[in-house]
Amino acid sequence: MNYKVLISAPYMQPEVDRFQPVFKEYGVDVVVPAVEERMEEEELLEWVDDVDGVICGDDRFTERVLKAASDLKVISKWGTGIDSIDQEACRRYGVAVFNTPDAFSEPVADTVMGYVLCFARNLPWMDAAMKNGIWKKIDGFALRESTLGVIGVGDVGKTVVQRAEAFGMRVLGNDRVEIPSSFLEVHDVEMMGRQKLLDESDFVSLNTDLNETSRHLIDATALNQMKSEAVLVNASRGPVVDEEALIDALNTGNIRGAALDVFEQEPLPETSPLRKMENVMLAPHNANSSPEAWEHVHRNTISNLIKELTGEAPTEHEFRTLL
Repeated sequence: MNYKVLISAPYMQPEVDRFQPVFKEYGVDVVVPAVEERMEEEELLEWVDDVDGVICGDDRFTERVLKAASDLKVISKWGTGIDSIDQEACRRYGVAVFNTPDAFSEPVADTVMGYVLCFARNLPWMDAAMKNGIWKKIDGFALRESTLGVIGVGDVGKTVVQRAEAFGMRVLGNDRVEIPSSFLEVHDVEMMGRQKLLDESDFVSLNTDLNETSRHLIDATALNQMKSEAVLVNASRGPVVDEEALIDALNTGNIRGAALDVFEQEPLPETSPLRKMENVMLAPHNANSSPEAWEHVHRNTISNLIKELTGEAPTEHEFRTLL
């Protein structure tokens, strides 16, 4: 029996030919539509009516899409976040959903600390001045002289904590769930309420999932609670931050700056004021970049899909043999 599988994950699409022997071994026929960043509801409706499985990115699998996908058995998400998938509707329609937890903790944590270092040492601004012919020393500070607040002390947040510790930073943490004592006993992070964290932090790193409790977690009220010299770093999900409120806070000097890897609308519109702000660093949702992590996610995503469709998953030996 052959299975028809839609591959819409942008990171997986360039690798389809390489993994074709694995798909062939397990009777998987793939279709690969053109995708820039993600597929919206209307686009998915054109493709899902006869597919058995999907390897997706941040595509909008709404109830309407799931209802139209009468043969769909499994959605295998490339990566970690599954907030774009209506999981309740999946349960009703009998569609299994898989992801790869803790897939990108290290590269995302490295990205967070990269942004923190850039703002602490003023590296991008000195570089720009030098390239414009200006020899100007800009004051910076050592990380051990500053405080990092980590909102969301899950897999990524814990990794950020460990890296910040190595720099000698004071580290504050906030999470809606209790953090295991085994972690707190080993790592010097002060858990506290979000308002106190915002009030005391020089840098605030957002490392939360996107859910009903975290959407617009950082709004105008939260931004007003931050220090005027504080920097917001978001490498989690765009809608965790109220972008309009952030733009206002940056324009008025309510906070010093922001580093953003994710946005409420992706790709970030060309008309966004964020693109022209000198106190903002931007990246195109790329904090997960890591060849080793990507390969792990490629294989795990394929294994999750095939196991749900056929009852057996490719082993690492099969991957090595077939590729």
